[in-house]
Amino acid sequence: MRQIFLDTETTGLEARLGHRIIELACVEMVNRRLTRRHLHYYVNPDRDIDAGALAVHGISRDFLSDKPRFGEVANEFLDFIRGAELVIHNAAFDVGFLDNELNMLGLATVATVCANIRDTLKMARELHPGKKNNLNALCERYGVNNAHRTLHGALLDAEILADVYVAMTRGQESLIMDLSPPPTAELQVNSLAKRKPTPVLPASETELADHQRVLVAIQKESKGKCLWLPSEPAV
Repeated sequence: MRQIFLDTETTGLEARLGHRIIELACVEMVNRRLTRRHLHYYVNPDRDIDAGALAVHGISRDFLSDKPRFGEVANEFLDFIRGAELVIHNAAFDVGFLDNELNMLGLATVATVCANIRDTLKMARELHPGKKNNLNALCERYGVNNAHRTLHGALLDAEILADVYVAMTRGQESLIMDLSPPPTAELQVNSLAKRKPTPVLPASETELADHQRVLVAIQKESKGKCLWLPSEPAV
């Protein structure tokens, strides 16, 4: 499965008030593994940036003055997301801005090009009702390192979102129902005779550390009821 983790930065909060996209980032994942393919643009909005937005992302109009307009990168963006599932935190915000830009160019909307749109904010609210579910809170909850995130930046946030999504959905990829009929006894014997020994690949130190971080997060969320951590010895 091909997924694109997407984030934008904008001149303000409302596309309907004329605010525009100033940064666009897409990070590709295939079968739950990042491919190192990404798309990243700073975009000249031809308008001022609200002070509140500037305080969040730190991208000035002067910095954007020599950057391409959205129309110059729109087709490459659509080609990059075509047929993929988009994963976005607070998807309504980013898709609203993207569709506004695409509509002004007379191009297809996001939903008609990609296969599906998944909103991780909605997912997080269903998993953790009544709790903070912004990206920083999810990083803390799932043990994702975001120490290098001081200001919002579309590419950095898309990469962090990919890590958070994998942590949020760990284990779901194996829930596949096998509807094929069982093999006959003769086929089972032949299959076993031809089967090669299954190689055993020990986990690396990095994988073990990642596993431990997930267990600690589960332990915290379950208030000490994680079954996969050893119980404290009785006194």
